[in-house]
Amino acid sequence: MSNPKTRRPGLAAFLAPMLGLLVLAGGCGGGSSSPGLAAATQYHCPMHPTVIDNRPSDCPICGMKLVPIEQSPASSPGEDEGTPAGLSAVSITTSTRELMGLALGTVKKRPLSRIVRTSARIVADETRLHRVSVKVEGWVDRLFVATTGQFVKAGEPLLTIYSPTLVTAQQEYLTALQSGRDLMQIARKRLSLFDITDAQIARLERTGAVDKTLTIQSPATGVVLERTVLPGQKIMGEPLFTIADLSSVWADADIYPSDLPYVKVGMSSTLTLPYWPGRSFKGTVTFVSPTLDPETRTMKARMTVPNGDLLLKPEMFANARLSYSLGERLAVPEEAVMRTGEKMYAFRDAGRGRLVPVEISIGSRFDGVYEVLSGLAAGDRVVTAANFLVDSESSMRAAIEALNAETRP
Repeated sequence: MSNPKTRRPGLAAFLAPMLGLLVLAGGCGGGSSSPGLAAATQYHCPMHPTVIDNRPSDCPICGMKLVPIEQSPASSPGEDEGTPAGLSAVSITTSTRELMGLALGTVKKRPLSRIVRTSARIVADETRLHRVSVKVEGWVDRLFVATTGQFVKAGEPLLTIYSPTLVTAQQEYLTALQSGRDLMQIARKRLSLFDITDAQIARLERTGAVDKTLTIQSPATGVVLERTVLPGQKIMGEPLFTIADLSSVWADADIYPSDLPYVKVGMSSTLTLPYWPGRSFKGTVTFVSPTLDPETRTMKARMTVPNGDLLLKPEMFANARLSYSLGERLAVPEEAVMRTGEKMYAFRDAGRGRLVPVEISIGSRFDGVYEVLSGLAAGDRVVTAANFLVDSESSMRAAIEALNAETRP
C-alpha cells in the first residue's frame, strides 16, 4: 500500500533555490521580480530565507543577492482555517505552474470497493461428507469398491456382509408376520434399526427368503476419500468408507489483519488457478474464523464454491479475489496527500493563483485514492504533482511570516 508523501526536514532549504529560479526570472543575478509577482517591500536570500532586509543587498552568509518577497493577495474569510502549523498559503502564477509541472486533481464522490487478494486451499465441504458404517457385527463377504478415489453414485452397492444377528432378525420378522400385527411392527422396527431399507423388507415379505448377506449402498454420489475395509474382514461397527460429494467445495483463504474489516460473511469471491488461464470460479464467503492463527497471524475465511464439473480438487491452491463495496464515498487522489508527523494535509487551490495547505483526515486507500473523512469537500481542487516544491515554498513563507511577526514593532 502506498504511503502518503512525508515531509523531510531541511527540504525547504534544499528546494528553495529551485523554486526561486522558477518564480523569479534571474532572481539572484538581476534582482528584478518576474511579471507574475506583486511589488515587494522586503527582500530575502533564496538560500537562507531567514535573512531579510528592507532594501536590495547581498546575503551576509552566502553573498547571493536578496530577492523580493512575494506579497500574497489577502485571504478570503475562512480561507486559512485548518492550515497546519508551519505552513502558509502560497501564490504561484500560471506560467510558473507550467514550469514546475504542477497538476491538480479533483476531490469527488465515487464508488469505492476494497479488493482483497490472497491464496486459498481447496478442501472438501464437511457438510457433504458421508461416513459409511454398519450397526451389526459380521464379516465382509464381497467388496465392490476396491480403491480410494473411486467415483460412486447414490444407491450403488459398496459391499455385502454376513451377519448372524441380521439373519436371525430376518427370521424373527417372517415369524412375526404369522403371529400378529404388534409383533410384526416390533420385528420390522428392529430391522430398520439395523439399516435394512424398506425395499429390502418388502422383498423379504414377498419372497419369504432370508438373505444371508446384507448389501450396503452408497448414501450419496461422490468420491471415496477413505476405505478402511478388506474382503473377509470382521467388522464391529467401525467406519468403513468416507464419501465426499465434491459438487460443491470449500476454499479456505488466509486473511491478513489489515484486510479484516473488509471480509464479511455473504460477500462474493472469485477463484482463479494459474494453470487454467481465463477460467474463474465464483463463490461466497460463508464463514469467518473468530480467531487468528498464532503462527501466521492470519484469519481463515471460508468460501463455498460450486464445482459441478469437478475441476476443483481437494488440496489444490488457488488465487482468491474478494470484493467489498463501501458505496459512494468522498475520495482524494493519493498523490495529493502529504504527511507531517501524525497529521495529513493537502494543498487546495483557492483561486486567484493561491494554494492553501489544509489539514485533512483520511481513511483507507482504494485503487489510487484515499477516502476523505474531513478537511475537504466535493469539488475541491488539490495539488497532485510538484507537491514537494509547493510544500517547500509554503514552509519557507511560514518561516518568513513568523520572523516578520517577531520583528514587527
